[in-house]
Amino acid sequence: MNILFLTLEDFHSLDGHGINQDLLREFVTHGHHVYVISPTERRNSSRGKIIKRDKLMILKPLIGNIQKVGLIEKGISTVAIESLLVRAVKTKLKDVKIDLVLYNTPPITFCSVVEYVVERDSAKSYLLLKDIFPQNSVDLGMLSKKGVKGVLYRCFRKKEKRLYKISDRIGCMSQANVDYVLKHNFEVAQRDRRTRRLYGYATVEICPNSAKVVDLSVTEDEKRRIRDMYNIPQDKKVFIYGGNLGKPQGIDFMIQCLHSQADNKDAYFFIVGNGTEYGKVEEYIRRSKVKNVALHNWLPKEDYDRVVASCDVGLIFLEHRFTIPNFPSRLLEYMKAKLPVLAVTDLNTDVGKVITDNGFGWWCESNDTDSFGKCLKLAMQEDLLLKGCKGFDYLMCHYNVESQYEKIIKVL
Repeated sequence: MNILFLTLEDFHSLDGHGINQDLLREFVTHGHHVYVISPTERRNSSRGKIIKRDKLMILKPLIGNIQKVGLIEKGISTVAIESLLVRAVKTKLKDVKIDLVLYNTPPITFCSVVEYVVERDSAKSYLLLKDIFPQNSVDLGMLSKKGVKGVLYRCFRKKEKRLYKISDRIGCMSQANVDYVLKHNFEVAQRDRRTRRLYGYATVEICPNSAKVVDLSVTEDEKRRIRDMYNIPQDKKVFIYGGNLGKPQGIDFMIQCLHSQADNKDAYFFIVGNGTEYGKVEEYIRRSKVKNVALHNWLPKEDYDRVVASCDVGLIFLEHRFTIPNFPSRLLEYMKAKLPVLAVTDLNTDVGKVITDNGFGWWCESNDTDSFGKCLKLAMQEDLLLKGCKGFDYLMCHYNVESQYEKIIKVL
């Protein structure tokens, strides 16, 4: 069968391990032909291109710049994406009959492309709902339901509802996400009840971020060598945070937590990543002269995986204001390395519940540094190897990409 995957991620191959690469590689392994539309921003190239490899074709049409640009340029470029992607399908895939269109959020700007392919080829459509926009931006104060920003909110909300409407199935990251979508989208809930009654299946289901399960843990000798390479202390419990450093992660509270542990001589915090709030962490370390926190910029995937494996506990932070249930994908990287996880989040996500109920970590609310300190103390007293192995077992059972593939392919 022919699978079309739409993404704004910069794809060049299915090499390496990432949640999208692993999933698409699974489709190829099962004999499907996979077509990926992965646009290239104009700043990175002067023309589009096509990459072909066995049963994989990657189309890289040119679009305007949308990352790290002004609001006006980003807005114009975002609005233009749909027409450019439709054109790419019409010109480059005119002789290919698509059986399944697969796409994720963010963004919510794939409606026209999905509608065109579904109508042209009678294709099925599957949405991997990784982010609930525009409500997440309202939670962070970037949008509002009133005033001028309210106009933008209503425009995006209309697009969100349209995307849900054209999707045969909506795969959510967790049960909390399923419940949220059904509660806040009457039309979707109504359709879901109807398909359950008539056909015995849900249109909204759990289909979480998944991965090709690989044991990324390292030996004690290797761990010591990696720690020496990055100047990480050998005699401390090392808590690693890896990933985006932006507003969704509640960096201000993260800094409060780090500051509350500034005198902790047994704990060390290693932060790897980049994002709009990177400078805040950098400034805090410089200004406070704290000795048990290190900040490292972006690392290549292979190097990052080795650093994670050399640490003791993985950290997850989420902004306390969120009313939507986020489920961070960085959890999988910790689980692959057999690291237990300390999640510091809002009350609406169920990532902390998954972690604590299944015995591979700890959770506290992201507005209380005392609770963070108590969880940290527990983590430093418990058997981290045992908890890490429980996480790896849970990964194999629940976040294995083979299971994700089987769930998606049922839509056909």
